Amino acid sequence: MKQFEVLPAVQAFLSQPGRLFIGGSWQDAAAGRRFAVENPATEETLTEVAQGDARDVDAAVAAARAAFTGAWALQSPAQRGLLLFRLADLLDQHREELAQLITLENGKPIAAARGEAASAATILRYFAGWPTKIEGSTLPVSPASGAPMLNYTLREPVGVCALIVPWNFPLNMCVWKLGPALATGCVAVLKPAEQTPLVAIRLVQLIETAGFPAGVVNLITGLGAETGAPLAQHPDIDKIAFTGSTQVGRLIAQAATSNMKKVSLELGGKSPNIILPDADIVRAAKGAADGIFYNQGQVCTAASRLYVHASVLDQVLEELERHAAAHVLGNGLDPASSMGPLVSGRQLSTVKGYLQRGQEEGAELICGGDRPAHLERGHFIAPSVFLDRAERACVAREEIFGPVLTVMSWTEIDDLVLRANDSPYGLAAGLWTRDLRSAHRVAAQLKAGSVWINCWNVVDAASPFGGYKQSGWGREMGKNVIDAYTETKSVFVDLA
Repeated sequence: MKQFEVLPAVQAFLSQPGRLFIGGSWQDAAAGRRFAVENPATEETLTEVAQGDARDVDAAVAAARAAFTGAWALQSPAQRGLLLFRLADLLDQHREELAQLITLENGKPIAAARGEAASAATILRYFAGWPTKIEGSTLPVSPASGAPMLNYTLREPVGVCALIVPWNFPLNMCVWKLGPALATGCVAVLKPAEQTPLVAIRLVQLIETAGFPAGVVNLITGLGAETGAPLAQHPDIDKIAFTGSTQVGRLIAQAATSNMKKVSLELGGKSPNIILPDADIVRAAKGAADGIFYNQGQVCTAASRLYVHASVLDQVLEELERHAAAHVLGNGLDPASSMGPLVSGRQLSTVKGYLQRGQEEGAELICGGDRPAHLERGHFIAPSVFLDRAERACVAREEIFGPVLTVMSWTEIDDLVLRANDSPYGLAAGLWTRDLRSAHRVAAQLKAGSVWINCWNVVDAASPFGGYKQSGWGREMGKNVIDAYTETKSVFVDLA
């Protein structure tokens, strides 16, 4: 297989085993164990990282608690903001290094990885502006006694936060959670996905360089059952923020009841994307293809259900086939590659299982469905499109997390909305139309946390992100997330 050059800094990073970061100190796991991190494009081992367990979790939580009540509590809001700005600058300075690490461990094309690294810095700068703007209020209360009273509220950090992040956007998901946690004055124990711990380790190295006090951010790498579960269950964790599958989200929600932790959950999706007959069909079909094939379909908001008006169905299918065929699959470090591998052999097996079941259950495979013949190694699968006229196959109902699109046709708009909402998920939805009235009318009826009109997967740090139904609890990003990391205290003063 062709070899691609990586930066000397990346080579140096990979030459050393990854370690835990606890209380400002880089250290091996208590048990001395490590696990291998694989390059999904080559199936070769990149390096090894520390495999933590419950003892390491205990140490990290204790370090976070000490920082929360100690050095971090003494930092002014302006100082917290300055540290976040400094971290954002460091991410920009090391953008190419971070991007290469993302591609090496996740597989995504290097252009997408560079975009992720740039986005991470932008997100941090948004949250860097928040510390000096988190405020309480004074309220005109009317006590029964009639005595004059002053009532005011304080916004205080919730405390020690467990941040458990997925592998599909291994850098962005870290800063989505670290940004608001640090802006509000919380402290963190960060647990990256076992498939993609490397860019998280490099991020924490930059956090150390930026000058955050010891214990404010702690890093535990390891397997979910050995580190994620003890972290979610830990009695001294005040809040859990988790992004991942709905199945694991349920377990985390259950674990949180032990001490009634605050919980934010950003979970799965099976997002409907609708093409109205008046839409710019060429543009809509490209948007539909990008909405499912971006990041190899490994996106919680992937536009995996496409509803196309019967009058333009053939044209859309033709366009989708063209876009699928145009993708160049290969190593993400190759600039010519527009689609990389799936993240792991396990994920590839899952997607292949859905491709087989979809055909067995009556969905018509329009294109794709197999591994590209020219790629001997790596977890690759061709972009695939199904037509499911009955809308009963698993590929039309279940989250696949791969580049698999299922197309259905429709004729009546009211029936369409019912079908689009007929899902346990409600993370995202979209529609393509030239009719402004139709756009707003349909958007209002869709049960989803994000609705995109004539676009897809537009996310901004200033805008709330989250889901309805089984797609999660709470919102990330925007001013809404500040509430998730703060407690409100009401203070009454008798002025009589």
